[in-house]
Amino acid sequence: MTKALPSPGFATFEDHDHGLLLDGDGEPDFGRIQQSADFQLLRRRIATFVIPATLLFLSWYVTFVLLSAYADDFMSQPVFGVINVGLVFGFLQFASTIIITLAYSRYAKRRLDPQVDAVRSLVDADEEQL
Repeated sequence: MTKALPSPGFATFEDHDHGLLLDGDGEPDFGRIQQSADFQLLRRRIATFVIPATLLFLSWYVTFVLLSAYADDFMSQPVFGVINVGLVFGFLQFASTIIITLAYSRYAKRRLDPQVDAVRSLVDADEEQL
């Protein structure tokens, strides 16, 4: 059985700030959760990985496309047999995608998942107070 949140006193107009991260219906108050220090730390940790990795990969991809379009002589140089620089760079695109995926998975497991648990525990602790 869920208890109702404390309401303001009878015939008063003051807001009763209960400090919980739940709204009047006992549901998570996402606005307050987003303002919490734990959630802000989570967002910073996500941005710390995602922004540099995205910029690095996009610059690598654009370089590959530009070299493919404008440096025919360089991209068609044979490396060994029928394999040329263009094919090697093309395969490296797949390899870099896999490496970024594995790195993000590891980063998320070590740095993001514990912070997600901390944010979830804020709401869980408030639900227990009801």
